[in-house]
Amino acid sequence: MSSIKIECVLRENCRCGESPVWEEASSSLVFVDIPAKKVCRWDSLSKRVQQVTLDAPVSSVALRQGGGYVATVGTKFCALNWEDHSAVALASVDEDKRNNRFNDGKVDPAGRYFAGTMAEETAPAVLERHQGSLYSLFPDHHVEKYFDQVDISNGLDWSLDHKIFYYIDSLSYSVDAFDYDLQTGKISNRRSIYKLEKEEQIPDGMCIDVEGKLWVACYNGGRVIRLDPETGKRLQTVKLPVVKTTSCCFGGKDYSEMYVTCARDGMDPEGLLQQPEAGGIFKITGLGVKGIPPHPYAG
Repeated sequence: MSSIKIECVLRENCRCGESPVWEEASSSLVFVDIPAKKVCRWDSLSKRVQQVTLDAPVSSVALRQGGGYVATVGTKFCALNWEDHSAVALASVDEDKRNNRFNDGKVDPAGRYFAGTMAEETAPAVLERHQGSLYSLFPDHHVEKYFDQVDISNGLDWSLDHKIFYYIDSLSYSVDAFDYDLQTGKISNRRSIYKLEKEEQIPDGMCIDVEGKLWVACYNGGRVIRLDPETGKRLQTVKLPVVKTTSCCFGGKDYSEMYVTCARDGMDPEGLLQQPEAGGIFKITGLGVKGIPPHPYAG
């Protein structure tokens, strides 16, 4: 095993950093700060950050096949034009639930943008239960709803053979799997593949590596954990110097680096003194495993 190194590469002070995605073309990490309504792009070569501020909480961002980005903003799927800082709505969901917003989202291997909703929190992880649903924006801009009764729709990814969809509803403290049909985007046969232990706290964002193992960021747990979805066993724990770790993705050269986002919201002044890098972007090297490139939205 090579030695693992963890460094804060960007002290951004995100209130709630989320949805990191590597953009290979610009050697950049794109991510969001949900309550600050910002999409940020950190250039790993120049170390500069650019940002676009939108008019509602922006909870996830993804690459778009034709260039630019797509994002979930409030309860809308939007196309994001980086040059003129504009967002154009492609579709809207949960129009009957005024207090809802999107949360995490990711593009599937066929180019559909999956994202789920939740009720707006009154404090971190405190909210009206069972208000969310899971949706997908197809390349033709129509939306399909998969199920409702979701608390906090969170991490998602697909197996390397594209036959399994992995999904986290945070307050179930579980990582779930579904049978997945790449052609139609349909999911079925939900089951739990891992239940989080007490000290791991709340499962949040998630990504997959080239060996088909899952990496889950543990909110309030200050760690990312590596899971074997076939055996249901935890293989590795990597602890970070911040407690509110929110999400993770692979990036950098050959996708051999892991980037982790985290949050400051909900921390008291003493906690912020003890964790001055809270809200920053962390890079983990030496994991000895690589990730796969993100899929771009095909619409």
